[in-house]
Amino acid sequence: MTMKSRLFMVLASALLIGLFFVPMWSITLEAPQYPKGYELGILISINEVRGANEFDLQNVNGLNHYIGMKPIDEKAIPELEYMPLIVGVLIAVGLLTSLIGKRQLVIVWLVLLLIAGTLGMYDFYRWEYDYGHNLDPRAAIKIPGMSYQPPLFGSEKLLNITAYSYPALGSYLILLSVALAGWAWWASRKAATKLPLATAGT
Repeated sequence: MTMKSRLFMVLASALLIGLFFVPMWSITLEAPQYPKGYELGILISINEVRGANEFDLQNVNGLNHYIGMKPIDEKAIPELEYMPLIVGVLIAVGLLTSLIGKRQLVIVWLVLLLIAGTLGMYDFYRWEYDYGHNLDPRAAIKIPGMSYQPPLFGSEKLLNITAYSYPALGSYLILLSVALAGWAWWASRKAATKLPLATAGT
């Protein structure tokens, strides 16, 4: 790998540090009873689930109680315990890849990141499904056949509430990280074609 490629790999890895500070996904609930600009919001990070505003999570749990959904409680979400460890490993492996300087390791890192992201999205879907379908039969509001799973991506009408689910800043940091790592691999590959065969693997 060239020095520039190594630097871009360092940047790709360092961007993932931002996942500890910014949310990866955002769910917004819009309803007629809330004035425009006062929608309820939930922000999902690798280590926490919180309201977009001070009392949003409390209010969402209050609404969910009437339709039988479980309260959103960080202590009941084990993923928040091990996701930071996974991201930490990805950062370390990315920095190690830059230090070793083998472009093949960039592909390994990208595959690991892709696997982690895919499993994360699948787990997020399962989490939404569980909250939206496993309802308390003693709930005040019961509609036969009705479930309240927010969309994985996009918007969906749930009774009189419209739920919007979209990536937040953390997801864009991951995409930028992938782009930088991909560029690092491509630049090193181009440089390697100009070198003697004995050094082409670096």
